[in-house]
Amino acid sequence: MQREKKLRSISELGFELYPRKFDFTHTIPQILSSYSGETAESLAAAKVQVRVAGRVMTIRPHGKAGFAHLQGGGERLQIYVRLDAVGERDFELYKLLDLGDPIGVVGYLFRTRTGELTVHAERLYFLAKALLPMPEKWHGLADVEIRYRQRYLDLMVNADVRRVFERRSKLIRALRGFLEAEGYLEVETPMMQPLAGGAMARPFVTHHNTLDMDLYLRIAPELYLKRLIVGGLDRVYELNRNFRNEGISTQHNPEFTMMEFYQAYADYQDMIELSERLLRHVAQTVLGSLEFDYGDHHISFEKFERFTMKEAVVRFWPQAAGDLTMADLDDIQNLRQRIPALNAWFSSEIGGAPITESFVNQCSPGEVLQAVFEMVAEHHLIQPTFILDFPLEVSPLAKQKPDDPNFVERFELYVGGMEIANAFSELNDPAEQRNRFRYQQLLREKGDLSAHAIDEDYIRALSYGMPPTGGEGIGIDRLTMLLTNSHSIRDVILFPLLRPEKTSS
Repeated sequence: MQREKKLRSISELGFELYPRKFDFTHTIPQILSSYSGETAESLAAAKVQVRVAGRVMTIRPHGKAGFAHLQGGGERLQIYVRLDAVGERDFELYKLLDLGDPIGVVGYLFRTRTGELTVHAERLYFLAKALLPMPEKWHGLADVEIRYRQRYLDLMVNADVRRVFERRSKLIRALRGFLEAEGYLEVETPMMQPLAGGAMARPFVTHHNTLDMDLYLRIAPELYLKRLIVGGLDRVYELNRNFRNEGISTQHNPEFTMMEFYQAYADYQDMIELSERLLRHVAQTVLGSLEFDYGDHHISFEKFERFTMKEAVVRFWPQAAGDLTMADLDDIQNLRQRIPALNAWFSSEIGGAPITESFVNQCSPGEVLQAVFEMVAEHHLIQPTFILDFPLEVSPLAKQKPDDPNFVERFELYVGGMEIANAFSELNDPAEQRNRFRYQQLLREKGDLSAHAIDEDYIRALSYGMPPTGGEGIGIDRLTMLLTNSHSIRDVILFPLLRPEKTSS
């Protein structure tokens, strides 16, 4: 292999092939930030000395001199290498460099005849060899699966990808800063749990050998965070990784990140007000604006709409499926009879899986209502919209509404057609919680692997008295998708889950 031959030649020149460190005085972004405004004359007068490192991205040799561009910190800086300035040994190294090689350069700053800020090299340091060739510009890495699988290459050659993850980091800092300013305490809860709780989802199972017990990877931190509310930590939050053994889509990855927070003496209406302030703070901090583009849509966090789930179904019900009123939603048999017409519209206009006849016949009225809402309304919810008051059957951890016990005090926030947040007035009656868990247990016995297990210790914690509490979870990955105009969750997760690579036999 040609690059391996070059590596041997570099060793023969006396260079350490994989040195332990390189002492630098500046990063490439620091040089560009500090000296881009300097004129050729001022640089010549100051003769600013720098020690800088980066990855070789271009090489342009010209006889006894040549140029190259180094990349580091998401920026590029030109270097100029002359035989009579660096000496024969270092110039031979320059001729043996390949695209992708990390090197160190010692020299001084100047401007070329074209005005480009450049390091006039006086010494070169070899730091590592890229034994595999770089993709030829971007079209060499157009396969999205290769981009996700070899994220190191994606980051190396695509500055826009780096900016997505820099923005994600800034977003998380903004969330943390807001909650801490509100008096929240950041905590950590177990990622391996004896019971999978806090959400209705199918878990991953692992095994602890010494204790000889099965454990579940966390599907949500909710029940542990509410135990802390019982213990007197009145405002807590956790930036948490969750794991759900479910499907993969542009909005779903089995391993994902959420921010969950709980506030004693509050309810879901308080969480609505807090959510509006929080998201405005995040957008302003990350983007410098409350408005942003997401695909073909221009979205604003200036205003948030509110509908109950039933209101949203009526508002967005397609005319092709016939007229619908709020009263029709209270008659489950009437709603079930409309499903075939709704499925026909959905298949022709939207596309996707219909609501099956077996689901309609076997599931509760609340589950049917939620399925209809997801079919007819979700894709319309582009501007920030709170959907309030969910059916009791799909909300085992939320308080019932006092005026309608078939529904609970819960909201989901939708932006860009995606659910971004989910919040409750948390159920704190231990007897009622046990009854809810028992109903979920019946569903599990019927084969629903996502139904909630009975958590006796959580009920015991509630029995010590949990104050009224509002709780919420915000999906970090989907919020990042919005604020980076990314349309697949894989674009905002550094290493998304993929199928194993196919190997040639």
